[in-house]
Amino acid sequence: MRKKRQFLRNNLQLLVDTDIVQGMKTTWDLELLYKSLDDPQIERDQKQADKAISAFVKKYCSREDYLKNPVALAKALVEYEKLIELRASRAGYYTAYRKSLDVEDKAAEALSAKLDERATKRGNKILFFTLKLGKVSKAVQKKFLEASVLTPYGYWLRQLFDNAKYDLSEPEEKILSLVSDVSFGRWLQATENILNKKTVIHDGKTLPLPEAEAMVQTLSTVKRRQLYRSVRDIYEGMGDVAESEINAVYTTKKIEDELRGFKTPFEATIRGYQNDPKSILAMVDAVMRSAPIAHRFYEVKRKLLKEKILTYADRAAHVGEIKTKVPFEKAVEIVRETFGSLSAQYADIFDRLLVNGQVDVSPKRGKSGGAFCSSGVTVPTYVLLNHIDNFESLKTLAHEMGHAVHAERTKNQRPLYQGHPISTAETASTFFETAALYRIIDMLPAEERIIALHDAAQDNVATVFRQIACFRFEQSLHEAIRKEGYVPKERIADLMNTHMCAYLGPAVQLERSDGYFFVHWSHIRRFFYVYSYAYGQLISKALYGKVKKDPKFIEKVDGFLSAGESKSPYDIFKSCGLDTKKQEIFLEGLSSIENDVAELERLVK
Repeated sequence: MRKKRQFLRNNLQLLVDTDIVQGMKTTWDLELLYKSLDDPQIERDQKQADKAISAFVKKYCSREDYLKNPVALAKALVEYEKLIELRASRAGYYTAYRKSLDVEDKAAEALSAKLDERATKRGNKILFFTLKLGKVSKAVQKKFLEASVLTPYGYWLRQLFDNAKYDLSEPEEKILSLVSDVSFGRWLQATENILNKKTVIHDGKTLPLPEAEAMVQTLSTVKRRQLYRSVRDIYEGMGDVAESEINAVYTTKKIEDELRGFKTPFEATIRGYQNDPKSILAMVDAVMRSAPIAHRFYEVKRKLLKEKILTYADRAAHVGEIKTKVPFEKAVEIVRETFGSLSAQYADIFDRLLVNGQVDVSPKRGKSGGAFCSSGVTVPTYVLLNHIDNFESLKTLAHEMGHAVHAERTKNQRPLYQGHPISTAETASTFFETAALYRIIDMLPAEERIIALHDAAQDNVATVFRQIACFRFEQSLHEAIRKEGYVPKERIADLMNTHMCAYLGPAVQLERSDGYFFVHWSHIRRFFYVYSYAYGQLISKALYGKVKKDPKFIEKVDGFLSAGESKSPYDIFKSCGLDTKKQEIFLEGLSSIENDVAELERLVK
């Protein structure tokens, strides 16, 4: 094993599968969906959906038998599930993907608006089905859940019945659906469009804002802080727009929560992700009480950077150089080997997406920043990256392709269960990222491992402590807007700093303008989404620990990856031996992070 490891270190530059590299595409092939915005197949798919929905409505709108008889309901659900397999949604994905590649694609934006309106009308037509079903009596619910003919739909029905108390009347649901884009979606799109058009001048070069954001952490102290201030100036200059946007969308959420009867701003999200609010708040409490772990990490980071005090620009700064760069081809080989070491089927999925043009790799002006994975019942899995040849990009590749493996494995489920709640999605992605990270650390020479260990600890701190700090920021902001009606940008920035300081600790000193990071942080518009990162990271560490002890445990992990929405997250992880209703599982993950920080402290002394 030692000789093999040394071989890998010496030949890291050469670890490239030429067949995969030669065959892979580094830009999206959107023709897997449609040839162009004028493709007549778009309209054919829309008309097919219109016809199918109308037929379903005509057949079931006035019927009551499916609300009483299990056999009648089973037949209705077979037809309802076929609606999920209609191809109309592909056009919405297509226009969204085109916008992700080019925010100036106004034609795609215009078609997207028309498609959204049409899809909303179709969705409103069949609202009656689930609304009526959710309102059947407790006795009928019990009969349905006990009927063998409905066993394949058992979990879906339980979820429907449990959440029915938050449903509004059919007319009210239709109104909220119709106004959701103009009261939420278009606000977010406006802010993102403006930001994606921004550029930054650095060292005489004009950089797209997403590229400048990613570059900050890679620079020396003087240049890092200089570029960070330029980026921050853009955020602060966007403050008035973001202020109006945030207040609008947060107030819209307040109104909907009140109408539905949610008592807290975060309850809708947690229930939507199929988690139990009490267990998630227990996790939040455990992370907050463990904040000294993060404080210790930033004190070590301060020593490594040899600074008297750190600034916000230094939060994710590199503490040294790992000389081996990671061009995309090399990252592909490392991640592919990692996935293959877990299971050959994961490497096969990885290869297929690259060869088919389902991964868009490099940053460019107008392209959305960050990274994401997207998939649907009738839609191929697509991954967007902004790879810049560093180890952060390597981890991002593993993370997003982990999402992709999860998406592809759930396609084995029936259409109703092919999705997955965000809570399990983030567990899957961080599991694969963790596996890739430790694989590359093991390959590095001793003098570079301290840097890699720092990076691993930093990632854990950001994924757990930073995201929970953001969760608490969102709580504070929602509460302030609900109490005061409107919160100005200065206060929003101050709230952001308050919660960032709570996890960063005394080693990091913030300026008031640092709080304007809220302008760019898209997750705070996806209300409380961030808790899923911490949840996923802490559970994935437990899963990866079990695989390290027993490689055959990957079979249980694959059971989780393949489950989709056929079970609750609790039951999915329970089948892997993890009880997520107990705080101990989260404390176990936090203890693992603390051990990494302690090891880093020992090496830095």
